[in-house]
Amino acid sequence: MENSPVYSSIRIPSEEYATRCEALLHHLQDHGCTGVVIFDTYYILYYTGFAFIPTERPVAFLMNSKGEKALFVPRLEVEHASSNALVEQVFHYIEYPYTSHPMQMLSEFMLDMGIRPPFCADQDGYPRIQGYRGPKLGELTGASPLQVAAFIEDCMMVKSTAELALIRESIRWGNLAHTLLQRYTRVGASETQVSQRASMEAVLAMLDAIGPLYRANAPSSESLIAGYRGQIGRNAAIPHALAANITFQPGDVLVTGAGVPVWGYNSELERTMIIGSASDAQKEMFEHMLALQDIAFKAIQPGVPCSQVDLQVRGYYEAHQLMPYWKHHVGHAIGLRDHEGPFLDMGDHTVIRPGMVFTVEPGLYLPELGGFRHSDTVVVTEDGIEVLTYYPRDLASLTLPL
Repeated sequence: MENSPVYSSIRIPSEEYATRCEALLHHLQDHGCTGVVIFDTYYILYYTGFAFIPTERPVAFLMNSKGEKALFVPRLEVEHASSNALVEQVFHYIEYPYTSHPMQMLSEFMLDMGIRPPFCADQDGYPRIQGYRGPKLGELTGASPLQVAAFIEDCMMVKSTAELALIRESIRWGNLAHTLLQRYTRVGASETQVSQRASMEAVLAMLDAIGPLYRANAPSSESLIAGYRGQIGRNAAIPHALAANITFQPGDVLVTGAGVPVWGYNSELERTMIIGSASDAQKEMFEHMLALQDIAFKAIQPGVPCSQVDLQVRGYYEAHQLMPYWKHHVGHAIGLRDHEGPFLDMGDHTVIRPGMVFTVEPGLYLPELGGFRHSDTVVVTEDGIEVLTYYPRDLASLTLPL
């Protein structure tokens, strides 16, 4: 039908991957490199569309100065890579560590593609994860590679229209999951019961809506999750607590989180909720939290260094004697990874540009009272920001009945 919705747009088009590789190729040529070798899981996804679970078995993306692209994978990933990666060749080795180390084979494949010193890489060899050990590229090729990770990170900072569409889709389902999380939270229930119920119902609704077109494409998270991560009651004063199956009690301060990767792209939604009427102390900290976030929203402007956002927010902490309750910077970029650069931190002087996507999450943490943190996902526009998350922020909306 002519007016039927086109859901096939819920992914990065192949033309965009080609454009990314073209920019990388120009970088190689500008620096006189014969090619590049990339090991980082998210960088490989960024350039090839290939999402995989990283293990001790090396995986690498290679591109030579002619623009010819290949993946180097273990035997168990051959069909997976051949079906999903936007490359011309898939090289493989049998297994790790095996009798001929995969890195030795990689160096041979590099020569076959004409990649020899000087060449670029995101790191000098496969990272030491899950027990992996092996020689560095520099040892095998006789020369250390030129580092390309900073260039890749700079490219990933500014999101395209297609990337923003996936982040918006992530926000839509995170909002649903958080709605269910709030609905099911009650005194006497446990965080495990509520989180699992809300997450599962939201996942099923999402899959009903976008069905077989949906892919998480995220090695760290394969589904929609809403929960508390242990930030319940006084435990809410621990910014990165861990889930502990805590039972909800009257007066608890709750710090939530909800999100889902959509074709690899993430968003962040966090809210502070209170069970029952807030005490005067809780109301005071809640209002300070909103004020801190509002200052950050106004401070994020194109052309402004990230450091200035953090400094303006810290000014409010200092003016209201709140620094004892400060524990982290204002926020971070988000996209293929939950945490990306640049960071809204006084030590990061990266100039903010349109298309950058940040979480905005200044918090207050009082051991005797709990934690107070909202997190919203925003995109920088030509004249400020657009707040992409739209869950209610006010105390009345986030007060749960006893």
